[in-house]
Amino acid sequence: MASSFISVYIHFVFSTKERRKLIEKTIRPRLWAYLGGIAKQNKMVALAVGGTDNHAHLLISIPAAISPSKAIQLIKAGSSKWIHDEFPHKNEFAWQVGYSAFSVSPKRVQSVIDYINNQEEHHKTRTFEEEYIVFLKSSGFEYDEKHLWG
Repeated sequence: MASSFISVYIHFVFSTKERRKLIEKTIRPRLWAYLGGIAKQNKMVALAVGGTDNHAHLLISIPAAISPSKAIQLIKAGSSKWIHDEFPHKNEFAWQVGYSAFSVSPKRVQSVIDYINNQEEHHKTRTFEEEYIVFLKSSGFEYDEKHLWG
């Protein structure tokens, strides 16, 4: 082939350390925009960014040269530094060490965007923990719940 064509969509999910409710509504729009900006600076495309007070969801298209682990490292480290710089009183803020990355087929991109954009409403009936277990089960991951939350 004379050209390469890459289509890699990843739905990242990660929480604040200990799932503490540290992302107030007042800072969410700025934080979500910043996460998208980190992606853009690193040649990724953030198709949707959202979450609630204790976790974030991102649907990102990544180029072939960036691994999912590198993508999330850039996003989490950069946003954590930004939060500490912009909100010095949030010195307790940290992201949980782990994360999940779920591949998304091009046909499902819009439904994942809609899901991420509807987080506030969605979490009126389901906690982050409940949501996360559904994701793990539907993706075929095996896990031990006593070691899941670290």
